[in-house]
Amino acid sequence: MLHRPVCDLLGCTYPIVLAGMGGVARSELVGAVTEAGAFGFLGMVREPVAMICAEVQRLRERQVHRFGVNVIPAATEPALLDAQIATCIELGVPVVGLFWDLSAAVVQRLRNAGTVVVCQVGSVIEARAAEDAGAQVLIAQGVEAGGHVRGDRPLHDLVAEVAATAGVPVLAAGGIVDGADLATVLSLGAQGAVLGTALIATQEAFAHDYHKRRLVEAGVDDTILTDVFHINWPSGAKVRVLKNSVTRGERGDAYSGPRTVIGEEEGRPIHLFSTDSPLRSMTGDFEAMALYAGSGVGRVHAISGAAQRVREIIAEAEALLGSGAVAPAGAMDDLHESAANDDVLLPALNELLEAERAGARVALRTAKEVAESDLKPLVSAIHRDEARWCGVLTKAIHQLQGIPSKRMGAFYDKAMAITDISARLAFLNRGQSWVVRKLEALLPGIRDESIHADLTAMLSSHIQNINLVAARLPTAAKPSVEGRT
Repeated sequence: MLHRPVCDLLGCTYPIVLAGMGGVARSELVGAVTEAGAFGFLGMVREPVAMICAEVQRLRERQVHRFGVNVIPAATEPALLDAQIATCIELGVPVVGLFWDLSAAVVQRLRNAGTVVVCQVGSVIEARAAEDAGAQVLIAQGVEAGGHVRGDRPLHDLVAEVAATAGVPVLAAGGIVDGADLATVLSLGAQGAVLGTALIATQEAFAHDYHKRRLVEAGVDDTILTDVFHINWPSGAKVRVLKNSVTRGERGDAYSGPRTVIGEEEGRPIHLFSTDSPLRSMTGDFEAMALYAGSGVGRVHAISGAAQRVREIIAEAEALLGSGAVAPAGAMDDLHESAANDDVLLPALNELLEAERAGARVALRTAKEVAESDLKPLVSAIHRDEARWCGVLTKAIHQLQGIPSKRMGAFYDKAMAITDISARLAFLNRGQSWVVRKLEALLPGIRDESIHADLTAMLSSHIQNINLVAARLPTAAKPSVEGRT
């Protein structure tokens, strides 16, 4: 099972959490993901207490009793924030999520009322401060996240560091859209994943259909981190959105001139450069609004039911991690009798896991640096493959009753010290060649059919990627590849 201790704390079956997206995450969406076994936050930033009461009531009418309410102290007037917190306590809301500037007083007020407090953070320092203040769950948010982004660290780097030092469960957020992403962050030490973009593109989300269509049409390079959408939030707060006329500078200077009304929501004006995203209840120039999207948007290809999407994520993650899987009868005896018994195989698999984790991060960082447009898709694809194999290796280690390593191979620091992209890719190929040789040495002694099949697929994938990269490198940069490469 994917079930982790954080599930018991939140009250869900699977460690999949709907982000508390303002305006978008309302009772219809929260109810759907909850009924599929996940956990959902109502996005109530700056919303009146009457709406909080109404949305909570709707959830309880459909027999949903474990849910959260997300509020943002830094973006809310103090009097309204005080009323929101008081309302959550009065209603007995089981979980409250907080984001942006940490308010230790708010955390303690909620804890004293028996509320579970979840804090989203963008750095290790913030994580420590939130835990010290009394947060019972941390959300480590990577720079890949859609919407407001607190930190500047890649998710894989941040979640591994936060999970290694935190004394409370850690969830991962940022660019996560599918089961492979969930499997990867679990292998990095997180106890679950927080999803936004993938659940905006659902029938139950309160986002306007225009926003949903733009998400499913978007490619891997169609998001941007910007501070132009700033009205209603603290100065300098960055958001990740789909590129549009505003991010291209076609709508003027975001910080000068009179405010321009571009839409309306039930009598409330929507201003150009505001943080409002298109909702069902709005009319106006949606193209010029904040179209929030995480970096994983290029892998969201359809608008579906929220429960269906959650089930797909669960199925893919379980297939990769093999949670609760039992080795075939006699397989463990065979492994003990072979040269690749668990005393030898488990350390080798963990060594490969550390190497793949390093390779995934190198590819992720490099994909962001490459200027050549037709090279970026190749490096991004390698990153997705490396992340996938982290999940496959974790699955095999669990199947052999082992404990997956949380460390990252030294290869990462060595590779990132190489500033020339061609030379770094050549070095990446040498690392992939090492993986090939390691797998070729292990495979003959592995008798478990499922592990053998997974590692054979991993071997083939690495050989293919080596050849693809080698074909793109200048002749002088091509590595000398041994074995089957």
